[in-house]
Amino acid sequence: MPRHENPTRLLIFKAQDQAFGLYWTQYKSSPKPVRTSIVHLFEWRWIDIALECEMYLSQHGFAGVQISPPNENLVVMNPWRPWWERYQPVSYKLCSRSGNESEFRDMVTRCNNVGVHIYVDVVFNHMLNSAAGSGNRGICNSYFNAERHDFPSVPYSRFDFNDPICKTPSGDIENYSDPIQVRYCRLYGLLDLSQWKDDVRSKIIDFLNHLIDLGVAGFRIDAAKHIRPEDINVILTKLNNLNARWFTKGSRPFIYQEVIDLGGEAVQSSEYFRNGRVTEFKYGMQLGTVLRKWNEQKMANLKSWGESWHMMPSNKAFVFVDNHDNQRGHGSGGSSILTFWNPRLYKMAVGFMLAHPYGFTRIMSSYWWPKDIQNGTDLNDWVGPPSNSDGSIKPVTIYANETCGNGWICEHRWDEIRNMVIFRNVVYGEPITNWWDNNNNQVAFGRAGKGFVVFNNDDRNLLVILPTGLPAGVYCDVISGRKEGKTCTGIQIHVAANGMARFQINYQAKHPFIAIHVEARL
Repeated sequence: MPRHENPTRLLIFKAQDQAFGLYWTQYKSSPKPVRTSIVHLFEWRWIDIALECEMYLSQHGFAGVQISPPNENLVVMNPWRPWWERYQPVSYKLCSRSGNESEFRDMVTRCNNVGVHIYVDVVFNHMLNSAAGSGNRGICNSYFNAERHDFPSVPYSRFDFNDPICKTPSGDIENYSDPIQVRYCRLYGLLDLSQWKDDVRSKIIDFLNHLIDLGVAGFRIDAAKHIRPEDINVILTKLNNLNARWFTKGSRPFIYQEVIDLGGEAVQSSEYFRNGRVTEFKYGMQLGTVLRKWNEQKMANLKSWGESWHMMPSNKAFVFVDNHDNQRGHGSGGSSILTFWNPRLYKMAVGFMLAHPYGFTRIMSSYWWPKDIQNGTDLNDWVGPPSNSDGSIKPVTIYANETCGNGWICEHRWDEIRNMVIFRNVVYGEPITNWWDNNNNQVAFGRAGKGFVVFNNDDRNLLVILPTGLPAGVYCDVISGRKEGKTCTGIQIHVAANGMARFQINYQAKHPFIAIHVEARL
């Protein structure tokens, strides 16, 4: 979402109760491993996502992919195409910088065929900005007239927007303490749709059902905070079941809603629990503060991580270290948010997130943009994905060492993050055990005999013998390397018959944490 506002082969979605949303369940008959995390391939082309599903994600335990909005949007020259133009819809045609409907259909099919599912970032709070002018056309040539609120390709007319209800002089949200303004006025000039009207609902439902019929597994609802939860609920109840070609008959879409709630706001995240999971923006903000050691925080405090940190219940929380908004310094979290620009701390933050059982996890996969900082603001935070001179998105280049080029960061391919995705799958469903800390920034914990992690975020070396709860044997540390056949490419950890093991991490080491699990035992 511009500026302020801002799984799976073996997991299926079933309706628990229309009033209380959705929950995850496993295929009881399948011996295959659980997959528990998705990755946001931000601004990737559909053809590149299809290849990534087949060549990488399916082999490394990823449950699915969040994609950028797939429908037609406004073309913005600013002076080059910004990422946020994807959040200014013109129509619901599947036609965008990432590809056309044929390419979209091919991506969904190929990803589903290898057990990696697609989660669509859908924008139905609004259409484009009211200042977009008249007589213009979207990226795929659909006519619109923003002044008249005319979008014939949907179609929407001026009767489908909330302007008569909003009473602010500008027509925009001017007071976030007023829930009426938050839900019925324009978010930074974006024309606000009337989801309470049956005609508007039916067009949104048709759009989402078309995506479901093509094989998508669920949706991120952009700017859900600006839509009444009751209206979202009506829309969700009218969605089709997931496509039985890839999903168990009767499976329902997985829903997660973007609601920024840092506490004390007029619109609260708990209002949306009935519809599915909700984005927990306090997660990345607070974890970043701890790892940066700000406000006298230390990792030892993470022993109580979760609901007691004033976060929502784990079974409702959709969590992430950073997202496409706050990694650019806006949306929420401010400067405490950790991103790929600080790789050492970022890897530790993502590692902790994937080791800890709280919430459902999403990994961010970014692209590079030039930094130009003034007064703490990144002046280039608008820069769109790596592009050719004609505005088309560049392919994602994959090198022999499995990293990315051509301007793409691909954090999900970083060894430490990829291997922790697998760690989370292995320890899924197990509670935290054998917590240890030094009352500062060295901590360790297990996951009930399935895995064990040790972090050193102190400015001194760590050398300690700890009870892991793991079976005796030699384990490969999946942070410094991984198990390959009968050998380790990184550090070996010897677990004794009594479950004790010796851990050593130099405070200047490249890898500030160690992780072992039962599937990495020699």
